[in-house]
Amino acid sequence: MSLLTNKKALILGIANNKSIAYGIAEAFAREGAELALTYQNERLQSRIDKCAESLGCKTVIACDVQSDAEVEKLFAQLKKDWGHVDILVHSIGYAPAEALEGDFTQNTSRDAFLMAHDISSYSLVKLCQYADKAGLFTPTSSVITLSYLGAERIIPNYNVMGLAKASLEAGVRYLAGSLGAQGVRVNAISAGPIRTLAASGIKHFRKMLQYAQAFSPLNRNVTTAEVGNAAAFLASDLASGITGQTIYVDAGFNISGLPLRDLADGKLTDLENTDPA
Repeated sequence: MSLLTNKKALILGIANNKSIAYGIAEAFAREGAELALTYQNERLQSRIDKCAESLGCKTVIACDVQSDAEVEKLFAQLKKDWGHVDILVHSIGYAPAEALEGDFTQNTSRDAFLMAHDISSYSLVKLCQYADKAGLFTPTSSVITLSYLGAERIIPNYNVMGLAKASLEAGVRYLAGSLGAQGVRVNAISAGPIRTLAASGIKHFRKMLQYAQAFSPLNRNVTTAEVGNAAAFLASDLASGITGQTIYVDAGFNISGLPLRDLADGKLTDLENTDPA
């Protein structure tokens, strides 16, 4: 039997087949889960329909997480069709482009701050709130969200998203405490930098990839498939004792202070000549 046989998994945040959320969906489908995907608006529906078709997913529902009415409608539909949700994946984050470059102090407006936190952090709370109200969680349900190291360290050009991800990770802990009595587990995966549509909005992202590869103990970047495998584990009964945690899937980059290998030769890595995997 596969890890997620007979599990029903709702995944929010797929943009295309390069998305981290798509890698998670692939892993879930491989492990036997039944999937439901969402799209933000009609402009994006055809793209998500194609992803759903490639994954063998028959359920695609509109949901803009900034609309309480759409979130409520989403869970009402799943209550009718499924009766419960075993896995909820939140892979949603956004901040205005102008807030993702330059000096943090000067480039962070009130509107950008509020928008980043509303979409990237509060949306997870709202989703759990409505899923709980609809009675969709089971005593073994698992909630997973996606974070990044910028939640705890300064990452150039990540700026206000770092604050939003810090809020998200705090939310994971509070949700775990709130929902734990029901048996619901809530965790975050902090993935290393991966070329995705969302990442393309971060200035000098290629440099981030080069740096992560050079300084990580595994000397490479991670893939969406590797994040998907970690999510499949967290969603499965094998992780039944894990909640409120941020799990790093970043080739070990988060533990590094200086590059391990090149210092032995008395030099630092030449990032200009590093081709990120």
